[in-house]
Parts: sequence; structure tokens; C-alpha cells
Amino acid sequence: MSARTRPPLLDVDKLIDDPDTRILVCCGSGGVGKTTTAAALALRAASRGRRVVVLTIDPARRLAQSLGLSELSNHPRAVDLGADSGGELHAMMLDMRRTFDDMVLAHAGRQRAQQILSNPFYQTISSSFSGTQEYMAMEKLGQLVHDDQWDLVVVDTPPSRSALDFLDAPQRLSTVLDGKIIRMLSAPARAGGLGLKRLVGAGFGLFTKAVSTIIGGQLLADASAFVQAFDSMFGGFRQRAQATYELLRSPGTAFLVIAAPEPDALREASYFVDRLGGDEMPLAGLVVNRTHPVLAELPAARALAAAEDLERAGSAPLASAVLRLHADRVAVADREKRTLSRFTRAHPAVALVGVPALPSDVHDLDGLREIGHRLAGE
Repeated sequence: MSARTRPPLLDVDKLIDDPDTRILVCCGSGGVGKTTTAAALALRAASRGRRVVVLTIDPARRLAQSLGLSELSNHPRAVDLGADSGGELHAMMLDMRRTFDDMVLAHAGRQRAQQILSNPFYQTISSSFSGTQEYMAMEKLGQLVHDDQWDLVVVDTPPSRSALDFLDAPQRLSTVLDGKIIRMLSAPARAGGLGLKRLVGAGFGLFTKAVSTIIGGQLLADASAFVQAFDSMFGGFRQRAQATYELLRSPGTAFLVIAAPEPDALREASYFVDRLGGDEMPLAGLVVNRTHPVLAELPAARALAAAEDLERAGSAPLASAVLRLHADRVAVADREKRTLSRFTRAHPAVALVGVPALPSDVHDLDGLREIGHRLAGE
């Protein structure tokens, strides 16, 4: 990579030490080490004196295992960092159903809350309705920030492009809640008990008959009861989601895009960078995991020639093998540089840091600490 296209270096320690940085969102495609990176960043920030919580939206269990916990729940659990740590680290995994239940209990009266929680339609949408996970992720993030007990919240998002779906949660929620069917179902609550037929005319009878045929009369009745009980909470939900969205755009938030030095992963990274820029989200930079930097100043051609000389002489087979390994490493490093150069040409202002690959998978705190050292360029 030439000096002309060399991107600025991402200073990870400066980012996580900055007291103004309150939220750090890690996003990227699957299989690039995003969860490991989020955990390593959280651990390093805690070891440097900050009180940190890491929230995973990814249902995989890798984060709990690497932090030495048997499992994660919807509430922060402390990670034992030993006596030498200057800060604290807690970890949690989003439980969207529990988060939704907690919101209902907090914002509805006891009687109305019980009506909502026991409603079959609510029980369905709270665990499987499209967009529920993303909205609840926004809600949980807002709760963690406004609790004001954390110096830094690190968010590990789901793999693939759905990682940015939570940016759309406020708009998607408003679209659903303002939809015609929702307004029709909630009409009695909005009009002080007037009947639906009187509000929307004789055509509503045909509507309910058609919908009942498709989804069943009981489900329609459950949906209507749910919307009517839930009606007074709609505005508050929308406002809270919008407030969290604005929080993500604030100077106290930083997005890190995680990738691997592979064409598909870097194409996804370009998508994330463009999307964040379009939404005016504060992008801190790109982390390129599992790179293979060259460890010795020896051209591949010379290494191969030396290996062949040794093999012809029938001496030093170990040295010959090491030289060939070095030549392979140079080839891999050159390929990674060419692949990464396509990204840097398209996004020359995006700061990045490469994280050299470890010889084995990360499965404990020591491995996460080593990743943290490499993120910081140590």
C-alpha cells in the first residue's frame, strides 16, 4: 500500500480512554471476529480504569464463554478481572421478550399491564414480530446509558447487514403504529368506546370478515384487544426509540466496523461505512481482524531461492521449511494488502487498525487481553 493511499491509524486506546465516549457499537458481517473484538475492547477499557458493560445482541454464546461466564442474562453480570484491574466489567445478552415485558410493566398500570402480558397476540409479537429485536436493542441501550452507572457501553450487534436494522427501528415502529389496520383495531380506545362500525362505516364489516377468514377470528380479537390495551403507550415507545436514535448520532457514540482482509467482508464493511455516513452516525474507524503481516524483511523470491539451494545441498531441512513458510506468508500479506487497498481507495479518510491473527481461537480472558494488545498495536 503506497503512502499516498495509506489510511490514518485508528488509536484504540485513545478511543476507549476518552471520557466523552459513552457508547461503542461494533458492527460487521458474520465470521469476522466481531464478538471477540467487542469483548476485547470492553475488557481493555475496564483494565484501564473504566466501568464497562458489554451488550450482545448476537444469540451466539461465545461472549459468555470467553469472559469465563456460564451464561449471560438480560441484566449485567460482573466479570472477575482479578485484583489488579483498575475498573469493572459487566456483560449481558439481550432478551427481547424480557425487555418488552419490563417496558410494559414500567409504563402501564398494573391492570392494563396484566391485560397486555397475558394477551396471546402480545406473546407472539414480543418474541417473533419483525423488528422487535431491533427495537428492544434500542430500548435496552437507552436504559443502560440513562442508568448513568456505566462509563462505557459496548454493543456487539448481530452479524450481517441486519446489524444496522436497529437504526431503522424508530421509523419502522412509527410506520406500524400509524398504519391503517392498527388505527382501525384501536379505534374504540381512541374514540371513547364508539363501535368500529360507526367509526369506519359499513365497509369495516367486510374488512373484519375478510381478515377473520385469513387469520382467524380469535387472532383478530386478540389483536384488537392488545392494541386497545396498548394504545396509550404507543406515543411513549416511539419517543423513546427516537431519543435513543439521536443518542447514537451524538458525539458520545462511536461506531467501529469490523472486517477480515477478505473481499466479501470488506465489501460488507464498505456498505456499513456508507450507511453510517448516510445516517450521519459517528464512525470511529475500521478494525481488520486476522491479518498476516510479514515478520522479516526478506523478499519471497529470495526466500524460495535459498530454500531450493538448501534442499539441493541436502542440508538444514528445518531452515528450508521455514523459508518456504515465510514465502507463503509474504504472498498472503501481499494479497491482503491488495484487497484492503480497494477499501482504502474508496474510503481514504476512514481510520483503521489491523489485528494480527492468533495461532488459536480465543476462549478465555487471556486470549481477549492478547487481542486487546494487538488492537492497541502493542
